[in-house]
Amino acid sequence: MSEAVLSPVRIGRLSIAALGILALALGTLQSVVEPALPLLQRELGVSPSEGALVGNTLLVTGAVVAPVAGKLGDRYGGKSVLVRLMAVVSAGGLLAGLAPNLPVLLLGQVLQGVMVGALPLSFILVRKHLPTGESQLAIGVVMALFTGGGMVGTLFAGPIAEGLSWHWMFALPTIAIIAMTLVITRLMPHDPPVQADNRIDWPGMALLSGTLLAFMLGLVKVTGDGLPPLAIGAIAVAVAALATGWVAVERRAASPMVDLRMLAKPAIWHSCVLTLVITTSFGMVAFLLPQLFALPADGYGFGLNTTDIGLFLLPGAIAGAVSDSLGGVAARRFGLRAVLIGGAVVTVATVIALVSLHTAEWQLVVAKVLIAIGAGVGSTALLTRPPPPSRPGTPASPPACSW
Repeated sequence: MSEAVLSPVRIGRLSIAALGILALALGTLQSVVEPALPLLQRELGVSPSEGALVGNTLLVTGAVVAPVAGKLGDRYGGKSVLVRLMAVVSAGGLLAGLAPNLPVLLLGQVLQGVMVGALPLSFILVRKHLPTGESQLAIGVVMALFTGGGMVGTLFAGPIAEGLSWHWMFALPTIAIIAMTLVITRLMPHDPPVQADNRIDWPGMALLSGTLLAFMLGLVKVTGDGLPPLAIGAIAVAVAALATGWVAVERRAASPMVDLRMLAKPAIWHSCVLTLVITTSFGMVAFLLPQLFALPADGYGFGLNTTDIGLFLLPGAIAGAVSDSLGGVAARRFGLRAVLIGGAVVTVATVIALVSLHTAEWQLVVAKVLIAIGAGVGSTALLTRPPPPSRPGTPASPPACSW
């Protein structure tokens, strides 16, 4: 395809290597929290419910940035947007690395969440500056390194946190991100905007961010602080008001970040329900397993340190990486609905089985592998759904934002 190369300036191997190493560092940064979560709770003196915010706040920003990252790249240029997003991620990583308390760490995690825009923006740059065959190879390399970064973070978070301190497990990947961003700024040619009139739904982004943050913080307060009914009601009203405002804005926006009208189609809302089941099950297991591994061995747990927790979680990270590559193939062969149902069945069955089967380490390892396979296949299959032709840059449904 002649339009695959939109710029006469080709990028060299150093530029592709910088994108790949950047993806590796980002994958590492986003994965260090899970094995170190019990350690972070001890060091910061917070409850498990508050500790759960450390991993989930990153997802809030990601859910908002994911639907619009490509639009931003088209409107302002992929390199320009990528460099600015990485500056935000770097600030978040440094904040997390220097955090003296939970609020500062949470702020760092919120800023790091914009990293989800790095992959689509990297793909934009590669496609603009390389022919089709070479661009596909480069995209595969970047994706593989991002996945590998997740394994690196899972494996080395413990040794870094215990050998140096937990601050360094955020700082080291951040240093690599800063270095690679500088290399990209220097070597990557500028790419002109291709859709200057591609409007961004800024009010929708702000309201969705507020809704998700209010819901998460409210959930932690309700479950952890024993709030009186009046305070619980006030939190519920605030979340409902923000959500209602977001829906109203999305329904009126000329270019919404999520096309809510698509929810009227049964296939879409069925996918929403199945995706909610998969993500909820996956989130429960991802939070509970490190807690069980870290609890004292004379109780319900196994008394493992952070390094050992990372080793036991590594098979699940590998299984998730493999299943990510199979989701699209499975969707084409069996259909999206069948794959989502299969993923939901596997994840729910795993959670139910864990209720009674959690007395041996191997049982938790198998549970992590199964939940990673179910969620990985389901999420990748969902992302293969093409957007509506009239809105090629707009997700068809909220699940497209949640992954």
